[in-house]
Amino acid sequence: MKIELEDIMFWMDAIRNSEDRDRTLESFWKGQLRSKQALVKMLEYKCDYRKQYSITIHGGWNGVLASLLFNSCIDICNIRSVDIDPACEETAKTMNKNQEMEGRFTAHTGDMCTDKYNTDIVINTSCEHVDKVKLKQWFDNIPEGTMYVMQSNNYSELEEHINCVNSAGELAESVGAKDYDVEEIVLPKYTRYMISGIK
Repeated sequence: MKIELEDIMFWMDAIRNSEDRDRTLESFWKGQLRSKQALVKMLEYKCDYRKQYSITIHGGWNGVLASLLFNSCIDICNIRSVDIDPACEETAKTMNKNQEMEGRFTAHTGDMCTDKYNTDIVINTSCEHVDKVKLKQWFDNIPEGTMYVMQSNNYSELEEHINCVNSAGELAESVGAKDYDVEEIVLPKYTRYMISGIK
């Protein structure tokens, strides 16, 4: 993955323009970036280079994952970033300003459990922030034949982490996922568990 200099400049604009700069900077913590890098590498391996992909990211936060995906080897026609926090929308748009101007990126304020979409890939890296009932509802709403990626972790020390897991199998079992691939990203303070498959 090679990051375009112009994209980095827009990252800096997003931080500078944010009403909560510290919160925006949390998007760039080492653990956050390594977890997202592992996801991008996994998708680069799984995706067909003869095909263009549309992607929905639920819990898209400040748009960093979208930006990393746009800088990957995957041929992406568009990315939708959905987050329930309205403060994220403008930051995510600035973070992906080049792609937004090209009509390839949109950011929306919305609930992942009720969002309607029709994309090739759906991603949720915020599973620890969603209670078990809502996470199962989210998974059940994934259209058949859609590739999905989910990440959670065992870092239960944060108050907002209301649904941590201790293994990838536990994450999969919580939503009834079957025939999935597993990856664990071991970080200094916690382990991030990732599962992916076709619904």
